[in-house]
Amino acid sequence: MGNSYAGQLKSARFEEALHNSIEASLRCSSVVPRPIFSQLYLDPDQHPFSSADVKPKVEELDKDLVHRCTQNGSLDFSNTLTVNDMEDDEDDEEMSDSNSPPIPYSQKPAPEGSCTTDGFCQAGKDLRLVSLCMEQIDIPAGFLLVGAKSPNLPEHILVCAVDKRFLPDDHGKNALLGFSGNCIGCGERGFRYFTEFSNHINLKLTTQPKKQKHLKYYLVRSSQGVLSKGPLICWKECRSRQSSATCHSIKPNSSVSSTVTPENGTTNGYKSGFIQTDSPILSPANSAINLSGAQDLTRNKNVVKPLALSLQVVGKTFAADAANGNSSHGGKNSATSSTPARPGNYSLSPRPSYASGDQGRSSSIFLPSATMFISGPPKKRHRGWYPGSPLPQPGLVVPVPTVRPLSRTESLLSAPVPQTPLTGILQPRPIPAGETVIVPENLLSNSGIRPVILIGYGTLPYFYGNVGDIVVSPLLVNCYKIPQLENKDLEQLGLTGSQLLSVENMILLTIQYLVRLGPDQIPLREEFEQIMLKAMQEFTLRERALQMGAQWIPVSPGQLPWLARLIASVSQDLVHVIVTQNSLAEGISETLRTLSEMRHYQRLPDYVVAICASKIRGNEFCVVVLGQHQSRALAESMLTTSEFLKEISYELITGKVSFLASHFKTTSLGDDLDKLLEKMQQRRGDSVVTPFNGDLNEYVSPQEAAAMIPTQNLDLDNETFQIYQPQLTVARKLLSQVCAIADSGSQSLDLGHFSKVDFIVIVPRSEVLVQQTLQRIRQSGVLVDLGLEENGTAYQRAEKYVVRLDNEIQTKFEVFMRRVKQNPYTLFVLVHDNCHVELTSVISGSLSHGEPSHGLADRVINCREVLEAFNLLVLQVSSFPYTLQTQQSRISSSNEVHWIQLDSMEDMSCEEKLYFGLNEYSKSLQWGITSPLLRCDETFEKMVNTLLERYPRLHSMVVRCYLLIQQYSEALMALTTMASLRDHSTPETLSIMDDLISSPGKTKSGRGHMLIIRVPSVQLAMLAKERLQEVRDRLGLQYRFEIILGNPASEVSVATHFVARLKTWRGNEPEEWIPRTYQDLEGLPCIVILTGKDPLGETFPRSLKYCDLRLIDSSYLTRTALEQEVGLACCYVSKEVIRGSTVALDLSGKEQERTTVSENESDELLIDLERPQSNSSAVTGTSGSIMENGVSSSSAADKSQKQPLTPSFQSSANSVGLDEGVSTGTVGTGETLKQECDSLGPPMASSTTSKPSLASSSSSSGPRALPWPGGPVQGCRGLHAALPPIVILSKAAYSLLGSQRGGKLPSSSSLLPHADVAWVSSLRPLLHKDMSSEEQSLYYRQWTSARQHHADYSNQPDPNSGAWACHPRRLLLTGPPQVGKTGSYLQFLRILFRMLIRLLEVDVYDEGEINTDHSESSEVSQSEGEPWPDIESFSKIPFDISVHDPKYSLMSLVYTEKLAGVKQEARKESRAEEARKRATVSMMLTKYAAYNTFHHCEQCHQYMDFTSASQMSDSTLHAFTFSSSMLGEEVQLYFIIPKSKESHFVFSKQGKHLESMRLPLVSDKQNLNVVKSPIFTPSSGRHEHGLLNLFHAMEGISHLHLLVVKEYEMPLYRKCWPNHIMLVLPGMFNNAGVGAARFLIKELSYHNLELERNRLEELGVKRQCVWPFIVVMDDSCVLWNIHSVQEQTSPPVEAGVSSKNVSLKSVLQHIEATPKIVHYAILGIQKWSSKLTSQSLKAPFSRCHVHDFILLNIDLTQNVQYDFNRYFCEDVDFNLRTNSSGLLICRFNNFSLMKKHVQVGGQRDFIIKPKIMVSESLAPILPLQYVCAPDSEHTLLAAPAQFLLEKFLQHASFKLFPKAIRNFKSPVLAIDCYLNIGPEVAICYISSRPHSSNVNCEGVFFSGLLLYLCDSFVGADLLKKFKFLKGATLCVICQDRSSLRQTIVRLELEDEWQFRLRDEFQTANSSDDKPLYFLTGRHV
Repeated sequence: MGNSYAGQLKSARFEEALHNSIEASLRCSSVVPRPIFSQLYLDPDQHPFSSADVKPKVEELDKDLVHRCTQNGSLDFSNTLTVNDMEDDEDDEEMSDSNSPPIPYSQKPAPEGSCTTDGFCQAGKDLRLVSLCMEQIDIPAGFLLVGAKSPNLPEHILVCAVDKRFLPDDHGKNALLGFSGNCIGCGERGFRYFTEFSNHINLKLTTQPKKQKHLKYYLVRSSQGVLSKGPLICWKECRSRQSSATCHSIKPNSSVSSTVTPENGTTNGYKSGFIQTDSPILSPANSAINLSGAQDLTRNKNVVKPLALSLQVVGKTFAADAANGNSSHGGKNSATSSTPARPGNYSLSPRPSYASGDQGRSSSIFLPSATMFISGPPKKRHRGWYPGSPLPQPGLVVPVPTVRPLSRTESLLSAPVPQTPLTGILQPRPIPAGETVIVPENLLSNSGIRPVILIGYGTLPYFYGNVGDIVVSPLLVNCYKIPQLENKDLEQLGLTGSQLLSVENMILLTIQYLVRLGPDQIPLREEFEQIMLKAMQEFTLRERALQMGAQWIPVSPGQLPWLARLIASVSQDLVHVIVTQNSLAEGISETLRTLSEMRHYQRLPDYVVAICASKIRGNEFCVVVLGQHQSRALAESMLTTSEFLKEISYELITGKVSFLASHFKTTSLGDDLDKLLEKMQQRRGDSVVTPFNGDLNEYVSPQEAAAMIPTQNLDLDNETFQIYQPQLTVARKLLSQVCAIADSGSQSLDLGHFSKVDFIVIVPRSEVLVQQTLQRIRQSGVLVDLGLEENGTAYQRAEKYVVRLDNEIQTKFEVFMRRVKQNPYTLFVLVHDNCHVELTSVISGSLSHGEPSHGLADRVINCREVLEAFNLLVLQVSSFPYTLQTQQSRISSSNEVHWIQLDSMEDMSCEEKLYFGLNEYSKSLQWGITSPLLRCDETFEKMVNTLLERYPRLHSMVVRCYLLIQQYSEALMALTTMASLRDHSTPETLSIMDDLISSPGKTKSGRGHMLIIRVPSVQLAMLAKERLQEVRDRLGLQYRFEIILGNPASEVSVATHFVARLKTWRGNEPEEWIPRTYQDLEGLPCIVILTGKDPLGETFPRSLKYCDLRLIDSSYLTRTALEQEVGLACCYVSKEVIRGSTVALDLSGKEQERTTVSENESDELLIDLERPQSNSSAVTGTSGSIMENGVSSSSAADKSQKQPLTPSFQSSANSVGLDEGVSTGTVGTGETLKQECDSLGPPMASSTTSKPSLASSSSSSGPRALPWPGGPVQGCRGLHAALPPIVILSKAAYSLLGSQRGGKLPSSSSLLPHADVAWVSSLRPLLHKDMSSEEQSLYYRQWTSARQHHADYSNQPDPNSGAWACHPRRLLLTGPPQVGKTGSYLQFLRILFRMLIRLLEVDVYDEGEINTDHSESSEVSQSEGEPWPDIESFSKIPFDISVHDPKYSLMSLVYTEKLAGVKQEARKESRAEEARKRATVSMMLTKYAAYNTFHHCEQCHQYMDFTSASQMSDSTLHAFTFSSSMLGEEVQLYFIIPKSKESHFVFSKQGKHLESMRLPLVSDKQNLNVVKSPIFTPSSGRHEHGLLNLFHAMEGISHLHLLVVKEYEMPLYRKCWPNHIMLVLPGMFNNAGVGAARFLIKELSYHNLELERNRLEELGVKRQCVWPFIVVMDDSCVLWNIHSVQEQTSPPVEAGVSSKNVSLKSVLQHIEATPKIVHYAILGIQKWSSKLTSQSLKAPFSRCHVHDFILLNIDLTQNVQYDFNRYFCEDVDFNLRTNSSGLLICRFNNFSLMKKHVQVGGQRDFIIKPKIMVSESLAPILPLQYVCAPDSEHTLLAAPAQFLLEKFLQHASFKLFPKAIRNFKSPVLAIDCYLNIGPEVAICYISSRPHSSNVNCEGVFFSGLLLYLCDSFVGADLLKKFKFLKGATLCVICQDRSSLRQTIVRLELEDEWQFRLRDEFQTANSSDDKPLYFLTGRHV
């Protein structure tokens, strides 16, 4: 054994360890010291090694190889002495006892001129097996061909002929000493010494040549005549056998772990064998095939076709893979290229042209890839070996291996592999010996098992011989390649970068995992990855814990075999471990040999773990799976769905299934099935079983059966389409996402551009799905709503809106794209429904043969026209969106819209239906009911397993399908004629069939259930249909139930008598009606055999009761594949039956007692399955869960008086809305079917949380039950009780879907999400149970990537930013299956259209003028139709003092003489109307509108200009200072002037200082492209919503527009309007009202006018020639109109008014052209209203108040100021002042202004809060609390004093001026001011200025006097002119207390007015806020 065995206790080591242990325990304070034995057995051997002894790391070898390649351009193996496999054994013997140095051996130099190339003899002839394998070699009798190994050619075997007497016999004995051999190259004979022979064949040995060492293998010819490596030559007692049986002595090895990831990315020392050339296009010569040892597999009957070696000679397609570092199609790459080997991920299974095969699923059998492996450095004694030896070796090529595990190509049924003669293809190729495994002949036939070899870690050998009988799977290979992760990812996983697992640990973990799997489960990559991750996390924790001092020591290679066997020992012989010394080949050969020699009664292990403990390469391992179940499942799971369906059709076409078919020709009892059926047919003669309303033993004639009419059922007749709340919510979410795209500023969508919506729906290739979508579109009326079709034609025309992804799509789609191009103002929505199906790329489609749908979706969705069309949105809709959520996804994660999740009961309370989906099915397993909704048929599984063992060559789905057909056939026979067959049917099948065929017999309506049998293969499905139909017809049941083939390619076809029955139930269908969708089959008793690769989202009727998925087996190991099968059964259920908490249900009893527990005890919702007592029981308990239903209508009615019956449980995806009161359950006639889209009920989405539930919706009228199987009991459920469909799964699917513990996601969610994507890394966090679909999406986007054939694969990241390009106009709608997505997206189209219309509309105020009854009439007649007023006649018109603007309807009236005559009560009570809603009307926007910031279009893009981020800095800030006499101080304003607008200003010579704003001249000629007046718009709080974009209103001409904003809002406005000039008010005005802004605009403008006059005067312009007008307009002016009166001929009819929309430019230009314009002070236009009549337009001009939009003459109004304190009515106040100064105000009546109703900003009221908040919840503060007595303890408020005062006055007229209330004869006298003191009061405005024009007040007795901040013009004399009523009241308002006193004294008020101390008030401000004071008094 040698003294270096790792576990051997050498006394010295023992003592040392013991000593250390004692010392450690003495020193140790806290940590428990490690036990002595663990130190001895678990520490690496602690021998001192010299540096040459330590084997170099794999990385160094890798680097060395790359280094050499680069240096020499070809690989250089000179001096890389590789150790022969058997050498290890011999070393152990030779070296075990002595450590003497080796004897150097000097070789005789070769003769002059002879060849010295390795692999060739001295005569220059090739001796390598790879070259000679096809040659016929003649050898003398008594000689054998053997293989010799040369140390310089580790991968090749040299062929020699040796006399067999000098070779050992089978037992390693009896070899003659000496040697006799011939060279088969040059034919030289008679070499008598091995030394001489080794020189001749250029072995170039450095040690003494020995035949035992260098002659390694016998060479054998296969049945095809190919020479290949055979068994080892047994020198010395058959060593190789022992090596696998006993544990060999393992040399102490360095513990250098070879798993440290090399820098160049290949993790495990594997190199991809491609050397990437610059141009990867290979010459045809290079793509020839080199196959040694492959038979012509098609002729070999023993090889199962799908696993055959299918290779094609490929030129071009191969090139792409060459670039990927993957070899495919068995082509070979030339290795003579001069670039270094590309470090790609090593993969044994790249699918042709798929992403580099890092996928556990890729199918692989053999791969002749050019993968190269380097053996490690030589043994210790070769001291001369150093890496990187510089001696080049000429003419050497990379050794190209022969057969390696190969990836399956697309074409499974490819042509027979050509027997290519391998002469002269490439340069001579050496073949490695010792690395080969010969697969025994007839392995599968003898053992019944096709072993699967799971690639582990290290070099897998070459396979020769019967390679069709093994499968090589890369399932777990990626788990062993620890990926390089970013630090942030490592942190997320809880790892540190350094902590990687050693190979030893990986091996132990693998064995542990296999042991834990047990006999039933198969290894799952995802499961094992989590185990690896947990192990690494453990190590990280341990490493952190041990950072102080002690180091944690890994398992050493020496202890590995011992520990491995220890772990495997607990597996009850299911896991074996084989340890070999040289290569994995030995272990694998040994295992395959054992398997082929095995007797049938011997028990095999399920897994054999082969470990090669090589000292050269470190530990390597692989797993050979021998378990019958496991190996088959693994092999089948490697095929994609398309591949295994092709495989099945191949087996059916070639007749391979004939054995199986003949097995099923007899029944389980051994009778001939056909004869039996014939006998039964004869027995019943012509008659058939009664179609309904009768027992199975009642017969009628076929004519009678066909004529039977069921009772009509009216719960289906009016299919009203209804959209439920969750669908609305989701539609709105979609809409808001579209708006977000439009608002994102990326210019990718301009919604303002479109006025119409059009759409197309693209669905997968399913006829039913097309019809179903058409039905939804028709019922929803969306075509009419969108204005696409007329009401009458919409039904027929719907078809052009739904397109199927088939070969005709190209033409239909081109038509659609033409429509898109021709209608730029229509927004098109391309809906891609079920978009996860067939999402393959066009490129891969062109490679696939016979897959018509390949790449079609990609061609349509991702074509350039679609990507570029600015008016096309793509909406992808899917229940299983995972394949769209990869790193390369084209959909931005922010553009995903997920179905809403309602988590709590409260949310659900408003809905009558609950969604019952995948999670609910999983959860239902915990309800503890005896009849679960998700089931696994154990009996069936046992039968399947027995059959699978018998037929190892058939695909398991074929076997399952045949068995299923037999089960259903026998169940039918058992239930009708042959009761003896009962026990041979599984209870599950029997109960399903019993329910199916007995339920129609119970009632006169004849309704029954639907059963879906899912058979993915079309051929198998057709077989099943024919077979079942035959059995049904022979048994006479053809009128009882229908059998329908649900083939996506064809329409639903139903026998005519069943169609008649359906029509009767539906009532009012037209004569030619036929069912087109599965929903149309509602109530029909039928079996639907649903075929096709994927279920495509078809909705099933409520009568669907059973979903048989027993064929969905381990081929469905991706999340999408598995979940979409169960998705068939998802549906809505009514929730009336669900009670908050119910005890787990027990269905065994006769009577269901309602046992409720307190509400909070359980949060699970359970189904209340209460039901009436059973009154008939005919089925024995053995038949499984079967219930008879014999409830008569009367018994149910009786029952309903005692207790409410269970409302019917809604059974299917189409749940139906309910009328209330259904819960009695007896009659359901009055119900309406509220049809919905994807499924009818209100989609309560919670795919994760909505609790399982029963639905109540009556599904029939009259006495009939829908009994679902309850326990194995007789009994009957209440009428119409319906549950979600029952799903029967295969064992494999059940373990994934049902193994849900603690409410986490079903374990199916941790599977690979879709076959077209790959995990990015084997280290990744787990999808945890609380993840919402949004979080799952982000998870998949981080951890999965698209494979090479995926449509998104081409979406590569931007090389600069590294970000993946998402398409901006693409959205993804995801929601669980059958939740209502179709309805949702149809609703989305509808609201999108409404929104576009709304975007084109604007709400404008529509209010008639007020106070028209007492306005001054214009006595001076004006001639109608004059464009401008004539100043002479106009100045004679009296000013109309009354305010007519409707926004002032709640203001105090302005007193006129007319008003005195108005009846007092005319003013209606309007206190309650304070917050009245002003009337608005919706108008279409025109091309002349003003817009807010949300408007984007090409024309005003420059005007808005958001383009560059640098834009903000392009503006300059300029201070502008002037002095204001009113404010009595200097005012400094700031201008922000964009570069593009600087031309409007004058700057000082230095260009820095702003001097003035340029003004035009009055005398300038009228120019069509110029508006003279600068436009000022004060705006506050409306940076987004203010209508500040005047580009269109000004028709795009250049104009000067200034935004006037408060200082604190400036950044917001600047961000939204970077191209506008801003005028920023000083900070002191931040809280001021609109009065301040207008005041400052006017002051600034006057100051500027003076500056411009001075500037232009110097240029010779007269001062009065400078243009004195400015425009001041609100930020809500949206449209301008011009009106004209149409002349009417007949006098009595009033003339109509025609109005037309015009631009702001034309309005301004018209007004600016007024003759003698400088004589007018203010010009304005009237407010638009729908009530504008010709009467109001009779006078083209009025002299009255103007508001909102004015041309202001700042020169004339120099002395009239706006009151800068004001918040309200500042314009009325200003107009009255202007008029009293004798200035002209003119309103143009033929223009009108529309003002938009803007909900935000503007003169909004302050929210008035206390200055010091005491508590949060204060009662609102009333206006009367805005003032208080001075110095009182009143709550002080945080609001400006002026604002409080104005608000107080509006509400205090009753208190302040009681005499004035509704007394318009006696108004309140207000001097120099107009303040609103409430609508019940009139105010008489009087100006105190001398020479002012005032209203005539003679004889008026005033009811009050209001003095507001009066100036020196108001004197005592002025007041004495006016008369007051007795008891009139006075209010004097001043800035502070002292000025208040002074005013009273100065005006001598105490003479006539009486004051009391308590009549003094102040606004409720603190003294810092400068309160206003006022005093009230009474007239004496």
